[in-house]
Amino acid sequence: MSPKIVVCGAGFLGQNIARTFLTSTHKPLWHVQLLSRDPENLQQTLKSSLPAEVAQQLQPPRSVDITQPGTLHQAFEGADVVVSAVGIMHGTPADFERIQMKGAENVARAARAAGAKLVHISAIGADAESSIPYARTKGLGEIAVFNACPDATVVRPSIMFGPGDGFFAVCRPIEIPPLMPVFGGGTTLFQPVYVGDVAQLVEIIAQQEPTITKHVNGKIIEAGGPDVLSYREIMGLVLKHTNRYRPIVSVPFAVGSLQAMVLEKLPPSMFTLTRDQVEQLKMDNIVNPSPTPADRYCKFKRLIEQHSGSSLKSVHEMLPTYLPGI
Repeated sequence: MSPKIVVCGAGFLGQNIARTFLTSTHKPLWHVQLLSRDPENLQQTLKSSLPAEVAQQLQPPRSVDITQPGTLHQAFEGADVVVSAVGIMHGTPADFERIQMKGAENVARAARAAGAKLVHISAIGADAESSIPYARTKGLGEIAVFNACPDATVVRPSIMFGPGDGFFAVCRPIEIPPLMPVFGGGTTLFQPVYVGDVAQLVEIIAQQEPTITKHVNGKIIEAGGPDVLSYREIMGLVLKHTNRYRPIVSVPFAVGSLQAMVLEKLPPSMFTLTRDQVEQLKMDNIVNPSPTPADRYCKFKRLIEQHSGSSLKSVHEMLPTYLPGI
């Protein structure tokens, strides 16, 4: 019988994880089921982009709400692996707690009840002691996940890039403003990771082979790409690969906070900015080279190279393949 993976969360990463499993050469073939509040659009997008014989592995989607545990237990029946990839970037502190902490716990409890391996997607910077609701609830969500599923694997990506991403690709030429503002000189460091590499990592974890499980069960994997870039350098890459010139102008963090005070009250859009996001931009978003305790962490690069036979993709390699066509 083919193993079944349930992908809970139909966003950018969820779509790429589903595609990776559907096109995997690992035997036996995976059956993939998408779960979210409204998974139909992603289901149709995937089906239309895959060969008919591959699309047959895609099971009917189900509508669930991770804040309502009753919607999860039946949906997880028969699952061998559950990927928890639900998160939000904007909302009230109560929203973050409801979705990223309690929602993560609900998914973990339902995965345990189903006897499924859980892969939980968190984020670099997750910190249960943070004053920023996004980072704090990511950290608290990790704690809840491990309490419910001690053998879960937590993946913390840096900013992800790839066709359709919400960071590089969102800067379409027609929408690039007359100047590119960067806060605090644009010196904050990022370690962009290719979404296909993160999806490949999830597929490796899901194989559940003894040589893999001993390294990943109960562990945290911080996923960053091969390049560490400042925010200013990232903006320069966007301009370069969209064939635009704009001056990159430093904006003091204090001014950014004042702007965010207004923008965060408007309906969400590509220009949405919150004061918490400005605060996060004061902190580097890169893999911790010396995490503690060290035995709780597993190396992303080593897993990819050892179990996929490929190297991590660079922004310099991948951006030219999709930014010019936007």
